[in-house]
Amino acid sequence: MSSNKKQLVPEARAALEKFKLEAASEVGVNLKQGYNGDITAKDAGSVGGQMVKKMIMKAEQDMANK
Repeated sequence: MSSNKKQLVPEARAALEKFKLEAASEVGVNLKQGYNGDITAKDAGSVGGQMVKKMIMKAEQDMANK
């Protein structure tokens, strides 16, 4: 198994998949479970951008609550 496929926490894959589907829904991109190689680069970028935006917001909230 290549190093980028290792899972330190098995539950992480399912959680990330759920997070990705939620982010896609928020930006209006229809993803399906499994392979989504048929979506445009623009849509994929929108989903990834939304995921990063949400992660930054969460990190800022966590820092403010310390």
